[in-house]
Amino acid sequence: MRIALLIVVMVIGFSSAANAQYDYPWCVFGGGLGASGDCMYSTREQCLASASGRSNTYCDVNPRVRFKQQAPQRPR
Repeated sequence: MRIALLIVVMVIGFSSAANAQYDYPWCVFGGGLGASGDCMYSTREQCLASASGRSNTYCDVNPRVRFKQQAPQRPR
């Protein structure tokens, strides 16, 4: 029973993460995060808190938000 519950929770978690279509306004860049960075912060303070423990990272406005572009939609 526990394994079935674990599988259900994992499927729900993976499906909601794959359908994330919101572009958060703040990103952490640098430190091996790649060109797109880690864009999952609603406030600058959240971004700074996440970047503070990482080497060679900085916070900046999400480029898609800055230039008012929408995230590419995946075909279903």
